Amino acid sequence: MGDKSPKSVNKQASQKQAKASGTMQKKQQAIAAKQAANKKK
Repeated sequence: MGDKSPKSVNKQASQKQAKASGTMQKKQQAIAAKQAANKKK
């Protein structure tokens, strides 16, 4: 635990970024779905 080697720090950073981009994609998909539903009306 507490590994501060550059390799592990880089890995943790990339995992955080991947998680953040994943949630952003979900939000944008939800927005796109809402917009599409509104256009159909």
